[in-house]
Amino acid sequence: MSFVTSKKMLSDAQSGGYAVGAFNAENMEMVMAIISAAEELRAPVIIQTTPSTVKYAGVDMYLANVRAAAERAAVPVALHLDHGNSYELAIRAMQAGYTSVMIDGSHESFEDNIALTRSVVRVAECIGIPVEGELGAVGGKEDDLEASGGYTLPSEAEEFALRTGVSSLAVAIGTAHGVYKSVPRLDVERLSEIRKVVSVPLVLHGASGLSDDAVRACIAEGICKVNFATELRIVYTSGVREMLADDGGIFDPKAYGKVAMLKVKELVMGRIAVCGCDGKV
Repeated sequence: MSFVTSKKMLSDAQSGGYAVGAFNAENMEMVMAIISAAEELRAPVIIQTTPSTVKYAGVDMYLANVRAAAERAAVPVALHLDHGNSYELAIRAMQAGYTSVMIDGSHESFEDNIALTRSVVRVAECIGIPVEGELGAVGGKEDDLEASGGYTLPSEAEEFALRTGVSSLAVAIGTAHGVYKSVPRLDVERLSEIRKVVSVPLVLHGASGLSDDAVRACIAEGICKVNFATELRIVYTSGVREMLADDGGIFDPKAYGKVAMLKVKELVMGRIAVCGCDGKV
């Protein structure tokens, strides 16, 4: 239990035919809500921070926050660097104590992506930290990067996984970061082809806004980790707005923080159930 790496979580998910929910947190309240949801449903959980989030407060601040909450938790909790945008940031996160990192070289050429990813994997292997890579560009906006999207080629995915030694691989099959303006058309058949040639757990980014059936279809074809970010920010902020609209005299952050936490917890519980990782602890 407590504060762990994501390696066993994803290995168990792969063999069990379900996925682990990975939720981006921006503050202490979101961390507490995510872990509370996981505890109630007896589910393993991954908490994530992006480069812009850690720029706001530092990897050490988020590490201390999540580790303190994880050590009190009755379920396994991992802290993952989501979309690590440089070798330096990935190393800094591992040095601070993150238990999982992603290095996102998807905006580089195929060979440069392999070189960057492999350089992080070499360091991580020495200290037992799993590394997630990405091949193919997930569309939409993530932090300061915006991409139009580009599908992952199964043949390249096989080579990428073998040459980099990643522990898991994020693939592009039609999802996008941010808020969807229309219903995304997911290439689940492509996902199935990737699964045939890649043995490591596969990761789905841009899941906020996907239907439950779409998420389940991806899990059925080999997705073992599903990322949720935008929708958590939306419900957290809506809770704060509703509370302040009802009572403009409130000045204690704990008052509206509790309302926001309840909304995040409710959302996370629903997503955990869709991923099928409830009751797995």
